Amino acid sequence: MGGQAKGKKKNKPRKKENRPNRDPAIVGLSPQERMKVRMHMKAKKKTAEKYSVQQLLEKTEECMDSFDFEMASLFCQRALDLESTNLQAMDMLGHIYSEMGDTLKAKEIFQRAVELSPDVGHRKFMSLGQIHTGQEAVDFYLKGIQVLLSALEKQAQTTGPLGASAFPVEDTDLPTHKDVSMAYCSIAEIYLTDLCMEEGASDKCKEFIERALHHHHDNPEALQLMASYLFSAERNQEGKEYLLKSVAGWLPSHRAASGLDEDLQNIEIPPYESRITTAKLLIEAEEYETAVDVLEGLLEEDDEVVQVWYLSGWVCYLQLERAKELQQREAREATEEEREEGKALEEAARSYLTNAKKLYTKLRCDDQPVLEHVEQLLGELGERWKRRRIARGRLRSMQR
Repeated sequence: MGGQAKGKKKNKPRKKENRPNRDPAIVGLSPQERMKVRMHMKAKKKTAEKYSVQQLLEKTEECMDSFDFEMASLFCQRALDLESTNLQAMDMLGHIYSEMGDTLKAKEIFQRAVELSPDVGHRKFMSLGQIHTGQEAVDFYLKGIQVLLSALEKQAQTTGPLGASAFPVEDTDLPTHKDVSMAYCSIAEIYLTDLCMEEGASDKCKEFIERALHHHHDNPEALQLMASYLFSAERNQEGKEYLLKSVAGWLPSHRAASGLDEDLQNIEIPPYESRITTAKLLIEAEEYETAVDVLEGLLEEDDEVVQVWYLSGWVCYLQLERAKELQQREAREATEEEREEGKALEEAARSYLTNAKKLYTKLRCDDQPVLEHVEQLLGELGERWKRRRIARGRLRSMQR
């Protein structure tokens, strides 16, 4: 009969089970670190839902084109989060880190790409060659060349009698003999600089330049390197011939494009630093007018390089000195036209050198020999101006 109703049991709070964390990614991490990992995984999942790897790499490229390397690194890293073995993403991220000045991270990325694909893709080896110095750099370039030559051989077998025309013209990722030539140029430069004191450095340098010219006989940079080599061996006339041949390969089209305000990106010209070397060699070869053309192009492209302003002033000063020597040799006074030309050169030299000095201070450069030479040249130009002023004063007093 009616037994007594049972009272409801109170729900006791359950003890939390001390279960081990099953996610190895956060084992042993502090609460803050675990939170960061979870947020990263959440962001990764969200990115995967929103963008594909290819879309992320396109975003990366857009940022690189606008020099926003910080944002480019974020997009590229997200692409690698989704596909950790994507070699294209690794190559891009390595270049981004190089642009950002983080060579340690760039090395790690390129080395990882080498581990994943040691026999395919030459670019990572070339990048490692640029990052390293001395014999290490040479070894990376040689491995890259080996990969390049192997790819070119396979390409020749695949294309058969059609040759390179079997591939679309716009496919810039295909290896070319010019790539091989440029890699040999990079090795030759190392033997001209870092390894110049090594035994047999001169012979090795010449050998690699000759290999570069074998793969691309009219490569302006290979021709210029041969000129540098010959100048260093005091074979100046031969060096001059190679130098002028190098310049003839790109300067006329560069001049024409500049005159028509065309996009210079569509013209194949040596890199900026290489053209500074071109100007120095032209000055050494006493080809002053051609040096002026090269330097003017450099200033149009970037007017915040001290060395270009300095060289522009120096070449004007050297032209003045050459005119003076010619007049002395011929034992005659300067003509009216020569005086006007000399005056214009003097003013140009002073202007260029003054700009070089101002920019040196603004950019806080650390190249004392250049600064000293700039000041010396400005001093000599000042003396010229004083002498001319005194001579003009005497002439007027005689005419009274």
